[in-house]
Formats: sequence, structure tokens, C-alpha cells
Amino acid sequence: MGNTEQQVKEFLRIETEEISRFIEKIDYGALEKAKMLILEAESEGNRVHVTGIGKPGHVAGYIASLLSSTGTRCYELHGTEAVHGSSGQVASGDVVISISNSGETTELKATVETLKGNGAKIISVTGNAHSWLAKQGDVVLTAGVAQEGDFLNKPPRASILAEIIILQCLSILLQNEKGLTPKQYVKWHPGGTLGASIKQD
Repeated sequence: MGNTEQQVKEFLRIETEEISRFIEKIDYGALEKAKMLILEAESEGNRVHVTGIGKPGHVAGYIASLLSSTGTRCYELHGTEAVHGSSGQVASGDVVISISNSGETTELKATVETLKGNGAKIISVTGNAHSWLAKQGDVVLTAGVAQEGDFLNKPPRASILAEIIILQCLSILLQNEKGLTPKQYVKWHPGGTLGASIKQD
């Protein structure tokens, strides 16, 4: 296994290579379609939600917060609670960003089927462009890697970064489309050093 430095450097080498390959293959057309799907939904008074199971569920919470703080009303939707009543927060015409690396997660399938039945639009974020989730999406954002970063190649590491990056890209497009200014941003983020730094400018 090698010493601490060797192990960490090997992990970082693999992860850096995987993320670099992923970035080179980003589908800008799909990002544009995802942006337009959200803007069209918002123009009709609809909302955006983000969901995932397991580690992607934690990504969903971060992205919902990021989008909300940059001008896109967004709500985290618990991946399994959705089929036990929480899907009631999603109205027909809403957009749901659904995250799954494999695109085959059983629990998420039930959630997506329920949401589509309720009239929601789906943005699929998956590492497998041929997966079940990809086929269900009105738009597909592919965020795939071949290696997670360690010899097991199972615990999600690089794939989580890819999911975050592709959705950060979407957040940039939406933020710029809406012309977010520091004054508007601080209204949504008045606390902490971020808020203080803008107030001082």
C-alpha cells in the first residue's frame, strides 16, 4: 500500500486524471437544455427540486442550497420519502434534478416514476448515459468516471466530484442568465464572512 504520502498522492493522481477526462467530455448542449428547461418552468411559476439516494443525496442538499442562494428557487427532495408523501411538494410542471452515478438505483427508480406520473420534468445526472435514469430524463447531464480513486473502485469519490461539477456549471449558467448582483446575493446570504465581505464592498 505504501506510506501515507504515497497513498494520498496515488489517490490524488487518479482523481485528478478522472476529473480532467470528465471535464473534457462535458456536453455543453445538454447544459443549455437543462438551463432552458428550468427557466421555462420558472416562467410558468414552477419550482426546482433535487434528489438522490445515499451519497448523491448529500450532493442534492448542497446543490439545492447553491441554486437557492444564486437566484433559482430550489428544494431538496428526500429520495425515499418521496414515495411516502414527500412527492406532494412537487407540482406538475416542476423540474426535478435526479442524481445517481449508476442510474439504476432501485429506490430512485420508484421516486422518479412517481414524479413523472405527477407531471414533473426530469434532469437526469448520471455516470451512465445508457442507464434507466438517463432514459427517463427530459435532459441528461452525464457525469461519469471510470475510477473512483482507490483499489476498491467502489466508494464514491471521483463520481461525486463529477456530479457536483456538472451541477455547479448549471448553477453558473442560471446565475448569469438572471444577472445576479452582489447586492441581490447578500439578501439571500447576509450571514457569515461571505455576507460581511459583500457588505463591506
